[in-house]
Amino acid sequence: MSTAASMAPQGVTWDLSSYFPSYNGPEMLAFKQDLENDIAEVLRQTAGLEALNSGNINAWADVFLRIEDLNVRRGHLGSYLNNLASTDTQSEDYPQAVAALSVLGAQSVKIEVEFQRALKDCSDADFEALLQTEQASGAEYALRRMRFLASHSMSPAEEKLNADLAVDGIHAWGRLYDKVSGKLSFEMRWPDGRVESLPISRWRALMADSDFNVGRSAFEGGNATWEGVADTCAAALNGIAGWRLTLNRRRSYPHYLDIALFNNAISAASVDAMYTAIHEHIEIPREYYKAKARFTGRKSVWFFEREAQLPLEDSRKYSWNEGSDMVAGAFRSAYPALADYYSDFLDKRWMESESRGGKRPGAYCTGSALTREQRVYMTYNGTLGDVGTLAHEMGHAWHSHVLKPLRPVARMYPSTLAETASIFAEHILAQGMAGNSEVSATQKLMMLDESLSGAAIIILDIAVRYEFERAFHDERMKGEVSVSRLKELMVDTQQRIWGDALEPGGEDPLFWASKLHFYISQATFYNFPYTVGWMLARTLANKLRQEGPDFLSRYEDFLRLTGSATVEDVVQRSLGEDCTQPEFWAGAILSLQPEIEQFKQQLGALK
Repeated sequence: MSTAASMAPQGVTWDLSSYFPSYNGPEMLAFKQDLENDIAEVLRQTAGLEALNSGNINAWADVFLRIEDLNVRRGHLGSYLNNLASTDTQSEDYPQAVAALSVLGAQSVKIEVEFQRALKDCSDADFEALLQTEQASGAEYALRRMRFLASHSMSPAEEKLNADLAVDGIHAWGRLYDKVSGKLSFEMRWPDGRVESLPISRWRALMADSDFNVGRSAFEGGNATWEGVADTCAAALNGIAGWRLTLNRRRSYPHYLDIALFNNAISAASVDAMYTAIHEHIEIPREYYKAKARFTGRKSVWFFEREAQLPLEDSRKYSWNEGSDMVAGAFRSAYPALADYYSDFLDKRWMESESRGGKRPGAYCTGSALTREQRVYMTYNGTLGDVGTLAHEMGHAWHSHVLKPLRPVARMYPSTLAETASIFAEHILAQGMAGNSEVSATQKLMMLDESLSGAAIIILDIAVRYEFERAFHDERMKGEVSVSRLKELMVDTQQRIWGDALEPGGEDPLFWASKLHFYISQATFYNFPYTVGWMLARTLANKLRQEGPDFLSRYEDFLRLTGSATVEDVVQRSLGEDCTQPEFWAGAILSLQPEIEQFKQQLGALK
């Protein structure tokens, strides 16, 4: 067993040669040139076609195939470039290549605009005939969704203009936020009196420190910095929301949530039912935070403490081999097929986990629909959190693996269903860790704390983001929202959602400025899908515990449906349940109670 003093964190590096033998080599350059040429060709082809009618159904069916193919190839190149950029942040070439690919993306959008033109005014009979073509086999769900978008589209000229203007409009606001926030630093006053200037990238980790004084100092120093750019952040937030609201009106969407619900393949009834369940059982996650506060001699927590670690003495680190073996062992005991896939994944060097300089922070799973391969990116430093991240990302990879036999458009699942497999894999790991005699009682407590913290964040923190963003959009529809009003909305929402689990005066009035998710220009309401995903994953994991291995086939049925059905249909067809009812969602929250009681007992034993 290794210790913090003796263990040098390890990891593995990935092999990207199946994408291209080399960056900017002849294969990659030819691939990119062919992609550019084909996009231009399909644009010319579609411009010359009339709207869908009985005489050109096969021609438009062929266009659909071309769109699918172009998206696959563009995604292949994009995944490759992003992987390179992630592992070499000093390179200037890779970001430029990613930016150049975004221009091709705008051209691809114009092709989809033409396809929407074909579907917008066609007859029901002609559309049904399109669905019966060989080219549409296995893509009926995707085509129905495209027709819905077409029914809300502006004129082709307006949609193409929007595609061009968005690069320097809504997406420019997002890039501005990224540029401003990425250059920030803050003053950190350490408890021993030291003062130093730190990059904002270290802010979140310091707020999660087990020492309350360290976390509070980081929080206050960071927010002083965010206060200095609050006007810029408010301008970006208002600009992004204003752009979307204008488009919603032009596209005849009755409500600003309509497009977010559509993109996430879920109904308002299901989301409302989920939040009804949350509010009915909100004392459960609150009790976790109050128990944690009592352990440190307080009654409640500050908002910045939502990810804070327990103040426990344990410097245990796990080498890469130890951490990887934990994941493999947990998978093997509960889900042998997933364990086999993980072994194959490592053998093929599809993993990048080495701890070294020059890498981007964070973790993700990516892949190519062209090669039908996945890649996992992370930086392994030997913590239990890193072991959990490894399992999480492998869950994503397994999800894509299960979908591999389907055609590309049937493998594209929404954010609401994206987190199910990853969090399901985390639950398998936690179960395996609980029975692992090599993991100390303290480490098991820390693992339980991390699991409960993640659940509480999903239920409380994400609810704050969702309900704040709704309140903000309600006011943004009447005009721009000031910095002072944004602060008021955020504080009011935090107080209402967290209740007495939140220390009076411990709110974060600038959370709207510091939270990147509000500024993602490609996705609106990037919050509630996380809660849906966690709730579904928790429900699936509970069923695995209740039913044992026999449930795994139903679980894979669930995964296979994620790219070709709504959340409601996936739940009904694979689980036989109705997620438009609060009772469905309540089960996931109520299942936390035994773990919270266990957590409280273990904390009590330490006193």
